Amino acid sequence: MAITPDTLLNDRYRIIKILGKGGMSSVYHAVDENIGVLVAVKANLMLTDDYSRQFQREANILATLRHPNLPRVSDYFFIPGQGQYLVMDFIEGEDLRERIERLDQLPEREVIIMGAAICDALMYLHNRQPPVIHRDIKPGNIKITPEGHVVLVDFGLVKLLEDNQQTTTGARAMTPGYSPPEQYGTGRTDERSDIYSLGATLYAALTGAVPEDGLSRLTGKDKLTPIRKKRSNISERLSVIIEKALEVDADKRYQNAQDFRVALLDAGNMTTIPIENSLVTPPPRRQNEMPAIHTGISQPLISIPLSESIKKSANHVFPWWMATILLILFISTAWEIQTGAISNFFNSGNKLLVPESTTTSNPLVIISSSPSPPTLTPDKAALLTPEIETEIAGANPFPTGGGGGLIAYASNEDDVVMQLWTYSLVDGTRKKLTHLVDGACQPTWSPNGTEIAFISPCQTKKELYEGARIFTVSISDLEKITPLPVAVDPSGDFDPAWSPDGQKIVFSSLRPGNAPDSKERLVHLYIYDFKSEELKEITDTRWRDRQPAWSPDGKSLAFARKVSSNEIWQSAPDGSNAKRFSGSTNSNDNYPAYSRDGKIIFFTQQSVNGGIPYFSGKRLADAGLALEFRIPPSGQPDLSPAAEMDVSPDGQWFVFERWLDGENHDIYIASINGANVNILVGTPSFEFAPVWQPALLP
Repeated sequence: MAITPDTLLNDRYRIIKILGKGGMSSVYHAVDENIGVLVAVKANLMLTDDYSRQFQREANILATLRHPNLPRVSDYFFIPGQGQYLVMDFIEGEDLRERIERLDQLPEREVIIMGAAICDALMYLHNRQPPVIHRDIKPGNIKITPEGHVVLVDFGLVKLLEDNQQTTTGARAMTPGYSPPEQYGTGRTDERSDIYSLGATLYAALTGAVPEDGLSRLTGKDKLTPIRKKRSNISERLSVIIEKALEVDADKRYQNAQDFRVALLDAGNMTTIPIENSLVTPPPRRQNEMPAIHTGISQPLISIPLSESIKKSANHVFPWWMATILLILFISTAWEIQTGAISNFFNSGNKLLVPESTTTSNPLVIISSSPSPPTLTPDKAALLTPEIETEIAGANPFPTGGGGGLIAYASNEDDVVMQLWTYSLVDGTRKKLTHLVDGACQPTWSPNGTEIAFISPCQTKKELYEGARIFTVSISDLEKITPLPVAVDPSGDFDPAWSPDGQKIVFSSLRPGNAPDSKERLVHLYIYDFKSEELKEITDTRWRDRQPAWSPDGKSLAFARKVSSNEIWQSAPDGSNAKRFSGSTNSNDNYPAYSRDGKIIFFTQQSVNGGIPYFSGKRLADAGLALEFRIPPSGQPDLSPAAEMDVSPDGQWFVFERWLDGENHDIYIASINGANVNILVGTPSFEFAPVWQPALLP
């Protein structure tokens, strides 16, 4: 049973919020009111006699541990009818998984020092009597404090290694990519199992990628990709050391943490860990600290309710300095109107007003001779307003079109990783939907416009998202984030697209592994059916298939297939009757999107020799022929460089990603023929993958 904030446990520990929840335990952030310090409280969720005895026995052992790279366990207590609790130091800072997501690849020297520090902790644990085996070393369980110190955390899965003890007792962490093969099933785990997991963690820190799973490698399905193939500037000596720690045969690994530590330091031309104030670079201070919600492949899903203090801060009154700035802007605008400056600008011709990029949204001004499409009523817009939002002071409703009220997109505004945001076409407000430590991107709307499917982790825009997983969130309940109910695969699932009937999600996946002949990493399309709860691989070729899109009637899929170049293909939803749609052979075609009547497929084109990406379209009747038409037509102002368009519910507009300066990606809107271009989101941050909310039913 979850413990609510402000609960006082054992007349001493007042709960602040939940930090994480796994299958057998929950961890809470709390304050020890006796001495006024922050602590972490771990609650045992498995209250059977066997697990309860094991939890207490482990608590007794852990309470005796004292090491600078380990948190200190300070208390254990049992509340009849409620549960068992372990109290330990609360370690501030960022975990290594966050750092990898933020930096992608860490400096070689820091990885060596970090690995040696964890080896110090393992030497201490493994030399206890009986030896203590951690069994869950991974990036998410290594913390870097604000002072730059390294701490190995989370002892909820430790094993006390005794000569007469079978390894089948107790909980087992099985994190794909980080767990050694012997940790699956009933194999014997020992000190060398921790060596493997630490080696996998250092591999991820150096390359930014999770190593191939140990069990898959043991069965011959996969082979370990050498570190220098992923990052060529890493020293060969360090690569060999870490790859030895990752041997699937435990006898071929380092046999103890001391040997692994010596080898790591030797690779860095060191004999001991340097004595410095900060062993590694301290984590950056976050400007807006939000609850940590982990969705990475190295962590189970943890849904964290927003604390009351955070909810209140999102709705606070503007500070005095903001009011002063708004007053100055108001006076300035009034003067411009009085002097006729704005009026003269509009009277100078059919020019569009494109405001300069700022950290707040810009009101959309569309000048068009075509009839104005319908807009959302204020009543409907009120149903779509999440709690956390960024408002434009003094924003007024403005003429717009499209038939839908929100644009969802990904942005790293106000964060070090990508998060989901929405832009309202009704009042110009931007709202941040997610606060995931792992990041979130690639949103796709459910057909009723009330849910969004997305992927996480997501640090930035990529072609392939290794280790990603698909989740859904309701925009009326942002705290409820649910993983797509498919078997977790560490390879990565991405490019989700919701079917028009809402019953299926199609996505790209690295699940197929490598091609048996070419050894090229395959990407195929999969479909999950919510009704039958079945997952099906629908493309099974030697090609790489990505970016699926549904036809409006749900009877066809368009997708990008890498042959000699990227081509647009079509198939039935089950993958049958696949045919090439692209006609041109000298371009790379990506990001297909159907027109609302289903007669045209729009896509992004780019020369195979590089160059600037642009938009094209082609009628389904011309499939396979080189009869693409460019958007906008020749002679009209160009939209390039641009990519990833999504058509409005009424079919008359599209939203897209554009980067005029070659670097800063923003969100734009245009009418379906490429005219009436205007910026929606123009911040110094990186925005991409915009999708238009379907029109809500009355």
